[in-house]
Amino acid sequence: MSGQTVTIPDDRAFASFKAECLCEEGWTMNYSKRGITVWSQELEEGKSVHKIKCQMVCKDVSAETMYDVLHDIEYRKKWDTNVLETFDIGKLTVNADVGYYSWRCPNPLTNRDVITLRSWLPIGKDYIIMNYSVKHAKYPPKKGVVRAVSIQTGYMIQCQGPNHCILTYMAQVDPRGSLPKWVVNRSSQLLAPRAMKKISKACLKYSEWKQRHNPGFKPWLYPEQNTLPSIPLSELSIQRAESLENIDESSVAETQDREDSD
Repeated sequence: MSGQTVTIPDDRAFASFKAECLCEEGWTMNYSKRGITVWSQELEEGKSVHKIKCQMVCKDVSAETMYDVLHDIEYRKKWDTNVLETFDIGKLTVNADVGYYSWRCPNPLTNRDVITLRSWLPIGKDYIIMNYSVKHAKYPPKKGVVRAVSIQTGYMIQCQGPNHCILTYMAQVDPRGSLPKWVVNRSSQLLAPRAMKKISKACLKYSEWKQRHNPGFKPWLYPEQNTLPSIPLSELSIQRAESLENIDESSVAETQDREDSD
């Protein structure tokens, strides 16, 4: 989001995100195997901001299940092995909230975190979840973790039948640092496909897990279940990348991750 003040995305913002997910022009394909495709865009030569788009065809997962899995923060802590800490901070409307997420970066890079305004919208049988970075006075950058900036990140889920969907993930992120080329390459060729596979596997196990963990609790579908405190927009401001620490990790050597053999 490029405006000067924090706003909750409207129908035009969701339509714009959907159009970009569907657009093929200006994207370079980096990976295409077994129903997963990854594209990237280099926005400016020499800049760390990058844009990536991943798409996965799921022939054994319904759009509804995919939507639940991407929303369910307690389940994410189980399947998302990159997550260090994640929690909701407060709600803005029935389909918008603010949350914290920190994640492991490939060794030996410094881990990152974000505070984001997240919003979601069912469109017919399809769904969109998207976010962008905001600042909240009670959650300043932490020592030992680099505060990254989500310029715009999100998921589009397209229903293709009763048990068939297409998931598109698109992210434009400023990691706040000069990253080595191997990190960018590994992200598109290895980390992004692996993340999509993990989501797919998580979907297949969700129904069984949810039956044992508060099965009726889905505040993303039933807003009356949401007990988060309300946050006024006035407490939030746009997270400007320039105001954050910028670290140079461009000379960091590549190490072999334990999971690289996936």
